Amino acid sequence: MKEMVKSATRRRRPPCPEEVAFLDLLRTCDLLSRGPAQILKSEDLSATQYNVLRILRGSPDGLPCGEIASRMITRDPDITRLLDRLEKRGLISRCRENKDRRMVMARITPDGLKLVGRLDEPVEEAHRSQLGHMGKERLRALANLLEDARAKIS
Repeated sequence: MKEMVKSATRRRRPPCPEEVAFLDLLRTCDLLSRGPAQILKSEDLSATQYNVLRILRGSPDGLPCGEIASRMITRDPDITRLLDRLEKRGLISRCRENKDRRMVMARITPDGLKLVGRLDEPVEEAHRSQLGHMGKERLRALANLLEDARAKIS
């Protein structure tokens, strides 16, 4: 059995450029997400919870749950539970709309605004320290390349 595994790994073809790029993206994403994750952890927030708070800060009138889910950076299959945790902490509020009782609107609370405001500078500084060495032009080029990669998928 050991010999079969050994010979199978020796015969593996070299990875295609797309696979190399994909794996490099995963490694980079993992490394880059660690810095902000530590900052968020100090406030007992996950990256997805922080993402929701930022989305709601940009929509002071609130958003339906489905709209929040569609704007998320990463997909969370259980947006309801995510919102439950934020509401329990008093960072968001939810209410049913009068016109359509099926629609639940979520809004960021003053405490949620304070928290996200407190995190703005440390998170931005983490991004600057991680990527600032690349310069604006290269960062813009990278953002454009990543947008091109996403365009074919979405």
